[in-house]
Amino acid sequence: MTDPTDASDDNWLLDEDDESGATASAAAIDQRLWRVLIVDDDVDVHAVTRLALRNVAFKGRELELFSAYSGAEGYRILRDTTDIALVLLDVVMETDDAGLILARRIREELNNQIVRVVLRTGQPGQAPEQRVIIEYDINDYKAKTELTTQKLFTTVISALRAYESLMMLERSRIGLGKILAGATNLYQIHSLREFASGVLNQVSAILDVGADGVLCVMSAETGGPTVVAATGSYTSLADSEALPADHPLMPAIVKAFREKQSQFEHPVNVLYIHTQEERQLCISVTPPWPLAPIQRDLLEVFCQRIAAAFDNLYMFGQLRKAQEATVVALADLAEFRDHGTGGHVRRVQDISSRIAQRMKQDGVDDPGLTPQLLEMIGLASILHDVGKVSTPDQVLLKPAAHTPEERRVMQSHAEIGRSILERAASMVDGVSYLTYGAQIAGAHHEHFDGAGYPEGLQGRAIPLAARIVAVVDVYDALLHRRPYKEPWPYPDVVSYIAERSGTQFDPEVVTALLDIIRTSPPEPVDADD
Repeated sequence: MTDPTDASDDNWLLDEDDESGATASAAAIDQRLWRVLIVDDDVDVHAVTRLALRNVAFKGRELELFSAYSGAEGYRILRDTTDIALVLLDVVMETDDAGLILARRIREELNNQIVRVVLRTGQPGQAPEQRVIIEYDINDYKAKTELTTQKLFTTVISALRAYESLMMLERSRIGLGKILAGATNLYQIHSLREFASGVLNQVSAILDVGADGVLCVMSAETGGPTVVAATGSYTSLADSEALPADHPLMPAIVKAFREKQSQFEHPVNVLYIHTQEERQLCISVTPPWPLAPIQRDLLEVFCQRIAAAFDNLYMFGQLRKAQEATVVALADLAEFRDHGTGGHVRRVQDISSRIAQRMKQDGVDDPGLTPQLLEMIGLASILHDVGKVSTPDQVLLKPAAHTPEERRVMQSHAEIGRSILERAASMVDGVSYLTYGAQIAGAHHEHFDGAGYPEGLQGRAIPLAARIVAVVDVYDALLHRRPYKEPWPYPDVVSYIAERSGTQFDPEVVTALLDIIRTSPPEPVDADD
């Protein structure tokens, strides 16, 4: 017989646990709720369970209870509802083993290994405990008669604690994966602002929250934080550059820079990053709930990768500028001897880049129309006549028509330019400006019908970069004065280019050029230009 003094403990319908109530009354540090699913075909079981758990809270988070009255309904809720931490599952419902079937479907069909499953049965003989525990991936087995209020409370809290630990491990695994993937992606971004936006998106992914964040660098000029990128509700800051002095994020960001360490003061979290190149930056994020210790640790690991990526990005930018400066210097060297060309190479650079973009916009199907070509053709095009450094002045600067021998000497600049640039390109891994420069220098005098020089290439055997520059080079040369000719009238130049579409020039390139100059004709050419 039960001791009357223990009657209140046995009556889990009426008992109200003091500890759970005290926990629930504490100030909540996290507004999310623990989701618990009750699966039972007895309406009264749902009622008493809800009553018993009405004041239960764990770590300041209350419970959100879901109800299902059959195994099939429970499966649908689990399939469609995320973050269910615990399932209180009856065994006998629409069938004698409906609960057991659902337990197996949770693990095998939904592939949910984290949710805690507690079997509750009023007929222990129907599903013997030892067999069920061994054969089914469940976490506890209780007879309904033994589940007093206190024992139900203990079961629920134990399950939630286990679920939280598993979730931390899973988030750590996912977060580390995102860090590795994110770091790889960041190394591939060229623009500082694109890089910064990528950083904010990766931080958001690791936190599994909306992308409300700001990335600032410490400005050497102003001595204060300068906004490089902003997302979410802070997007407007991206246009202001300097962070407003009265902005709510400013105190935490200034403190992070001053103390040279991250600040985690909900709702404002600031990640401080100091690179080996002595650059300081910080990322401020405002998630809707405080960051868990594991999230902080993951973000600190990510910050180390960001620091390395930021330094590499800076070095990449410097190398890129050095490469561009080298290309410009080579082009200036060639143009220095040929004073009559004026700003020819710069105009060729601009129009070549615009033609490539127009062809991409028009959906031209050409294997040469790659992202690398779109990015590099403009600068590479200025190298088209670099081979002229080898051409004697008496031939290069002759104000009259060339003799056949002089023409052969003049034409040799294509092969010489290609040879010079190919040797230089071989010293750089992958595709570079020099790669396209070599293609252009060697083939921009080839004709689409095969009648050009130096190799008589035809059609798409001519690299696309060279086909583009071939049109632009002639177009600009005809428009402007040369030692051997006066500038042509603009209508005559357009007619000349159009008439040679399909013979001297690639028709798709000609179409793109004509579209461009139709909407944006060149400035009037002075006869002395």
